[in-house]
Amino acid sequence: MAVDFKYIVVGRGLMGAAAARHLARQADGVAVIGPDEPDDRKAHEGVFASHYDEGRITRTIDPDRNWALLANRSIGRYGEIASESGIDFYREAGCVVVAPDGSDYLERTGRAAVSLGVETSLLDEAGLKAAFPFFAFPDASAGVFEARGAGHISPRKLVKAQSVLAERAGAAVIRDHVVSIREEGGLATVRTAGGLTYRGEKVLLAAGGFSISENLLPQPVAMTVYGRTVTLFEVSEADAARLAAMPSLILDVPGIHIYLLPPIRYPDGKFYLKIGGDPDDLVLRSDAEMRGWFRTEGRESVRSHLQRIVAELVPDMTPLSISTAACVVSFTESSYPMIGYTSSPAIAVLTGCAGTSAKSSDEIGRLGAELLLSGRISEQGYSTDFTPQFR
Repeated sequence: MAVDFKYIVVGRGLMGAAAARHLARQADGVAVIGPDEPDDRKAHEGVFASHYDEGRITRTIDPDRNWALLANRSIGRYGEIASESGIDFYREAGCVVVAPDGSDYLERTGRAAVSLGVETSLLDEAGLKAAFPFFAFPDASAGVFEARGAGHISPRKLVKAQSVLAERAGAAVIRDHVVSIREEGGLATVRTAGGLTYRGEKVLLAAGGFSISENLLPQPVAMTVYGRTVTLFEVSEADAARLAAMPSLILDVPGIHIYLLPPIRYPDGKFYLKIGGDPDDLVLRSDAEMRGWFRTEGRESVRSHLQRIVAELVPDMTPLSISTAACVVSFTESSYPMIGYTSSPAIAVLTGCAGTSAKSSDEIGRLGAELLLSGRISEQGYSTDFTPQFR
């Protein structure tokens, strides 16, 4: 059987678009298959993605050195991606991680930053109040602050930039979604919802939470998908200006585990402060459950929980409106992305965001491209081999 492409990337989200860019820069015959963002989310019957948003935290600081390294290498290429694509997706607002003073979380975060040569400041309770007067942190808190190379990205614009550069490098962008991947006659065969079939020497599945979809692979990936609810607080132009120096925030104290982004201008022209951090888990076990979830506004219980936290954390902000949105996160057994082959040498997977991969997606995509091009991933300073697990 003749091949249509040498390499096919299934999924055009953050990881898939990045993998397509890296592949197309090094090889001919690359295709990436994935739909555009739907115009009407509630009426949409197809697959979804969590990058339909304007705000994701980016930072190197992380208590896990592997995640810190994935982020650091990605952030180092932001300038190149923005310059070459002409799409500005990153704002260097800084990021502060706050936890109880003396906690192991802060110690490991600082240690990982030092090992990567990342400059940070350790702030005690008084230092936090002086640096960030708009926040009211719990007593006895301390923080690690990364001023440079941290802040927030627009995942929507980053995917667009990666797609533009992949196409410019020669990749075919196919706006459809795949329902089946199989090895047939030594080749990988993908079938789409649009009724088309494509054959390639190798296929890389990078479909985010939808990687668990029934019958997509002969043996599904071992991954748990959770529905998450984010809450958006509309702020006035005056409040946005007053809070212009606000960094991205991760707060991990007893009873509160959240992330928060400073006011960001959304496509409707309004500024929103965004917070996430569900107090409990909602497991989504199927393609149908995920589609149904994305058509909702999330959970009211989570909104109430996050609204109480924001009222205490940013007491001087008066929101003009409060809204919610649904997204998903995908966790693997290792808590790292899965980057490796299935039982077939023609089919590989690149999935498992752990709710923290947007900022790191370019490096994760680069590793996925290396897997297809070289047949394996070299160590490159990571203490994990990203081996995938299957059910």
